[in-house]
Amino acid sequence: MFPPAESLLKYDSPVLISNSTDGKSPRGRPLRVNPQQPTNSNPVPPPPKSRSASPDATRQKNEAILNTILPPRKWMQENQLWMQKVSTTPTSRTDIMHLENLLNTKLHQRQAMETGICPIRRELYSQCFDELIRQVTINCAERGLMLLRVRDEIQMTIAAYQALYDSSVAFGMRKALQIEQSKADLEKRNSDLENETVDLKKQLNEQKAKCEAIEERENEQRHLQEKLLQEEIQYLKRANQQLKTQMEGLIVPK
Repeated sequence: MFPPAESLLKYDSPVLISNSTDGKSPRGRPLRVNPQQPTNSNPVPPPPKSRSASPDATRQKNEAILNTILPPRKWMQENQLWMQKVSTTPTSRTDIMHLENLLNTKLHQRQAMETGICPIRRELYSQCFDELIRQVTINCAERGLMLLRVRDEIQMTIAAYQALYDSSVAFGMRKALQIEQSKADLEKRNSDLENETVDLKKQLNEQKAKCEAIEERENEQRHLQEKLLQEEIQYLKRANQQLKTQMEGLIVPK
């Protein structure tokens, strides 16, 4: 496991907690601590109330609250357990200016977006806010606790927005899939209707061709019938004329 990445939150030098070799349980080893840190990693209980609290007691109380707000980070490296606490050194105006410059440098180096949703920018500003909480808590623990409450509220609001965003994305994906499915069904229905239209047009053309063929055949038969009737009429007229002539020849004049 590698050491934690560099953070805008100011930490003291790492301290070796335990050393484990060959899978055996490590023996007790003196803990190397920073002179500015208490030897106990657990939160230090506040000193008993007194009429006039000493500066050392106030400082120890603030350091205990600081370690509770910003817990030490631990990691394993080459079978060695290391711990690093946040710094308890008071800050000055120069430190604030250095923090601002470092924040701008990190934003530029990691190519954070200036607008919109950017996880990198959010991470760096979160580290910067934790550093401000650390600086304030050293001088006034109550003010640091209030800033911690504000930070937790902001993180809870962001988490709620994230959950809402994830839910909206899932809902949008479901709707998109439904629309795609409906679109595919409509396209298939449209294709079927177009094919049916083509078939119906083909049947219509066939029926029109049959109708024209029937009309043509009927017209031919009618013309043939008319021709036959005309010939029969002419024949009957000629026969009638012959009979009339014969009858006139048979009539004896008086």
